[in-house]
Amino acid sequence: MHLLDCVEIGPRGPATASVVWMHGLGASGHDFEPIVPPLGLPHVRFVFPHAPARPVTINGGMVMPSWYDIRHLDFVRDGREDEAQIKHSTGQIEALLAREVSRGVPASRIVVAGFSQGGAIALHVGHRHAERLAGIMCLSSYLVRPTALAEGHPANADTPMLFQHGRFDDVVPIRAGRASYEAFVRPGRDVRWNDYPMAHEVCPAQVADIGRWLHERIG
Repeated sequence: MHLLDCVEIGPRGPATASVVWMHGLGASGHDFEPIVPPLGLPHVRFVFPHAPARPVTINGGMVMPSWYDIRHLDFVRDGREDEAQIKHSTGQIEALLAREVSRGVPASRIVVAGFSQGGAIALHVGHRHAERLAGIMCLSSYLVRPTALAEGHPANADTPMLFQHGRFDDVVPIRAGRASYEAFVRPGRDVRWNDYPMAHEVCPAQVADIGRWLHERIG
């Protein structure tokens, strides 16, 4: 599979850990570049892939960077996302994870992360990945194909997870993020939830919490 173009930020020498971080709908891999310096992880390679351009139904069929087509905005009704495109994007992210392993970073030192639509893909990929990851981070996002949770791989059944959301998010309702978090909560598993007085965005307090969590996972 052709590797996605990516923005990469990291050490000049070999990295000892990696974060593969997916952007939201209509954005690019440059979107979260500014967040890297405040996190204070100079030994980590941050990989920010660019999603392919495709028509997006909810935006009138406009072609834009998107991990999959979104057909409607109802988080309850079925058929919201294009499942074939989710599968294709999953394969593309899996290829990036395999490349990190080939560069000397074991899966146990890789975090998959994403914002909004990118968070949905991070959650979808991380839950199903065949090797244990260091963590899964889902920002202002939601669970795609919630009826298919049984497809999760045992290797990541207990992987630490971080869910964060804005209380005033008018793009992805906080109830959708909270439902995604609750789908993975169970005794003994490190699954965390943070919410903030913000909309569909990222705030400084959240960045500080992300930094602390990443230091726990791959610091």
